[in-house]
Amino acid sequence: MVQMGWFWGVLMFLSVVISTIEGDQQAQLVNFLPGFNGNFPSKHYSGYMNLGNKNLFYYFVVSERNPSKDPVVLWLNGGPGCSSFDGFVYEHGPFNFQAGPSKGNLPILKLNPYSWSKVSNIIYLDSPVGVGLSYSKNQSDYETGDLKTASDSHFFLLKWFELYPEFLKNPFYVAGESYGGIYVPTLASQIAKGIKTGAEPKINLKGYMVGNGVTDPKFDGGNALVPFAHGMGLISEDIYQETEAACKGDYYEPTNACIQTLQKVEKALDGLNIYNILEPCYHDPESESKKKNSSLPRSFQELGKSKKIPVRKRIFGRAWPLWTPVKDGIVPSWPQLAEQGSVGCINDEIATTWLNDVSVRAAIHAHPESISGRWELCTHRLLFRHDAGSMIPYHKTLTTQGYRALIFSGDHDMCVPYTGSQAWIRSLGYKIIDEWRSWIFDYQIAGYLQEYEKNLTFLTIKGAGHTVPEYKPEESLNFYTRWLDGLPI
Repeated sequence: MVQMGWFWGVLMFLSVVISTIEGDQQAQLVNFLPGFNGNFPSKHYSGYMNLGNKNLFYYFVVSERNPSKDPVVLWLNGGPGCSSFDGFVYEHGPFNFQAGPSKGNLPILKLNPYSWSKVSNIIYLDSPVGVGLSYSKNQSDYETGDLKTASDSHFFLLKWFELYPEFLKNPFYVAGESYGGIYVPTLASQIAKGIKTGAEPKINLKGYMVGNGVTDPKFDGGNALVPFAHGMGLISEDIYQETEAACKGDYYEPTNACIQTLQKVEKALDGLNIYNILEPCYHDPESESKKKNSSLPRSFQELGKSKKIPVRKRIFGRAWPLWTPVKDGIVPSWPQLAEQGSVGCINDEIATTWLNDVSVRAAIHAHPESISGRWELCTHRLLFRHDAGSMIPYHKTLTTQGYRALIFSGDHDMCVPYTGSQAWIRSLGYKIIDEWRSWIFDYQIAGYLQEYEKNLTFLTIKGAGHTVPEYKPEESLNFYTRWLDGLPI
């Protein structure tokens, strides 16, 4: 009788726990979204995960294919300080957003046939705290950095899986782009350490993916740009040879003679959209006329006058443009750079209108502006320190431990050029398993890839910019699906 009493007691306890979890999940369920008419193809959940004073906001889209078996992917946008609704609205979320009939009207949402939720469960997380809809009751929490961000995101995931325990057995991947090149490996490292030390619940981490990701300043912003500009025909052979002779291949710590030649390179690149060199870049005619000795060609100066700004063709990706120094480890925020005229080519009107609408916030269980603040694509609230150093040791440790890694790159991005990603991967010294070759989508060459030992793949997407799924949605879903499913690309 005692044993039976114990059994029924445990059963009652478990039923209460399950009932509580189901109730908490139900409270996070998204039933409708302003601007969308129709049924969701899968369940959506969103809300806050409370970490003490910190409130991290997430939006979770259940897979449309096989939720119980498909991978769970955490998506992180970069900045640092940029919201992951960037990915949700403009890249691979479940909807395509079309501008409303007039300025200020809510956008119209239609199902995205190339959403990554077609083949995976995907979490969009606003991280670190202070970004997007995430906020803290303590202003000091907005002073943060790489390591604290990774720790908080790991804590978020542990609590998230407590709320959604049915996904614990699914393969789990961390993914992101731009400064996500820092967020992703640091978080994956935190998760891997947690698994070793017995952190509960145990996350089924299988690997990670990074798109046009910041990795190491010497490779990314230092020695990658000039070879990229030369290869893309953006600088002449004469300028390239002069720069090579003066800098001897080292652009990261340039001598005075090297700096003089780099000024020629910078002049040649002035006015280009650094996030996709194929795309036009809007320049405000008034601000341009105020510039002294502008080196912009007349064709660039006329862009703002002759062309309407596209609804969303270009996107901010990382916090600093070409050759912007990071002083004392502090990464300048996007608005600081924008005020200095350093960052252009941005139009985030659709996301800003939608996410600051009262009805939208209510539908996704986000707190009003009076509590969480106004949603911005990239926040001004953070004092952010890059305190994790180079990501190369992180990549080496994770891949050595057996975690799969996909490093992908839009080959027309000048912000974090593919030449830098290719170079740091080569510096690992891994044996090449599948030598440089094209990969095919819809009977056309969609890019190139090279596979290395330790389950590391480097892949380029032909014609894509800094935010690959925004420019090449079909091709992106194709390589994403194949890689997650363990199929050849």
